[in-house]
Amino acid sequence: MVKKFETEEQLQFGNETADCAETPEETSLRREQLKRLDVDGEERRKVLQYCRLGPGEIWEDSVRGHRVGVLDATDGNDVRKIMGGDTAKLALHDPPYNVAVGNAATVSLFKVSLEEYVSFSRKWVQNCCDCMDRDASFYVWIGFDYKDNFQPLPDFIILMREFPGLLPRNIITMRNQRGYGTQKNWMWVRQELLYYTKGNPVFNIDAEYTDIPKILKGYYKDVNGIRTENTERGRSQCIRAGNVWVDVQQVFYLMEENVPGCYAQKPLKSIERIIRAGSSEGDVVTDFFAHSGTTLIAGERLGRKVFLFDIDPVFAEITIRRLEHFRKTGETGWQWRNPFPEMGPPE
Repeated sequence: MVKKFETEEQLQFGNETADCAETPEETSLRREQLKRLDVDGEERRKVLQYCRLGPGEIWEDSVRGHRVGVLDATDGNDVRKIMGGDTAKLALHDPPYNVAVGNAATVSLFKVSLEEYVSFSRKWVQNCCDCMDRDASFYVWIGFDYKDNFQPLPDFIILMREFPGLLPRNIITMRNQRGYGTQKNWMWVRQELLYYTKGNPVFNIDAEYTDIPKILKGYYKDVNGIRTENTERGRSQCIRAGNVWVDVQQVFYLMEENVPGCYAQKPLKSIERIIRAGSSEGDVVTDFFAHSGTTLIAGERLGRKVFLFDIDPVFAEITIRRLEHFRKTGETGWQWRNPFPEMGPPE
């Protein structure tokens, strides 16, 4: 059977895309079986009854010692409760961006005033600093609304000046494989990641080679008296990751790691890259905004101990279930399937 590849996603993932003879039944399987849980109140209420944790409660993994909680990032007591006296070598966060996602035809995410958002950020960043090791790395994904003077990105960066113990190191841009377009603007295909350090943490650059081969010649340099160009130097035939990531796939609906219902999911490859670079095996990694649980899966695969939580019991439950599902099947997500099979088939 001849397959037709007409989109960028189909060209890159030909074995996983629909072909020209796909049946209606096959097409239906490619639809997520759970609606967006952060905006669909009815769907969230259905899921809530299956959550094993309530506010203030923590689940501890008996195998590796991971911890998952339903806690408030702005509450210092909650943070101390899940840390239990341990300190994190790596803090990796993906907080809400305070951007009203949606339009007149959809339900939008909530948005608070900039002052409220900065106050919220100040509290959780301080709590994070208090639980970090004296030598640690701090990463935070942060977005912006171009319709509102690119907030909250610039004010968040200014806020970080209040924490002199955190040294700004870089701004990383990750390219979305699919952005949203407009007829009167450039298509949005970027996400920003801020990188700070505390003290003198590890940075394992040897682990950060991409899958992109070295092809650009030039940049000559004398090494031990021999004139070399950049493709001849280094220990790999591939280039190292810079601060623009173009090799991280985000078309989740085509990928095993997809978690239906979780639309703020970050690619597992990006989280594993950060964990490899900023921690060592056995270290504690913390994440105050668990959402789909990607940090937990990455830490499990790389031998780190992960303490993470979410203020919403639904996302804490998804995080726990994702770990259990991974250990049972080896799969990093559910792709289109519902993480809550007890809900029955979709209507």
